[in-house]
Amino acid sequence: MSEKNQTQAQQPPASPVSGGWFEYPVRAQPHHTDYAGIVWHGSYIAWMEEARLECLRSLGLEFAELVALGCDLPVVELQVRYHRALRMGMPAVVRLRLEPVGVRLNFEYQIQSPDGQALYLTARVTLVPVDRHKNKIVRQLPPALEAALARL
Repeated sequence: MSEKNQTQAQQPPASPVSGGWFEYPVRAQPHHTDYAGIVWHGSYIAWMEEARLECLRSLGLEFAELVALGCDLPVVELQVRYHRALRMGMPAVVRLRLEPVGVRLNFEYQIQSPDGQALYLTARVTLVPVDRHKNKIVRQLPPALEAALARL
């Protein structure tokens, strides 16, 4: 079994939205860290995107479906605050919740220890729906996305 498959088998599945927060478990693998064994700052951003896509999937919407409909969700704003180092081998939970404002999708994040005692990162990511053919922000959320977000 590959290292990736072993890791996935050891981790609990992502949790559906509960109390407004979606939870996605991760573990700091060697390729996520710098030479000192501390998680590299970009790994957190990748985990946040993975959690966001899994959240949408849990609501019945695959990102590939949006792309096929001609919609993309680019990041237009990213704010990150690093609170504490996460080290190689340590498990963590990426928590996210959505605060929509018009067509802007504001995701709030916390990356913390599984028991919630240690906070590693807080962040806010804003995405907007863009028509991939016209390369313009749409004025209305695509129906498939709106329906998925209504289940939050």
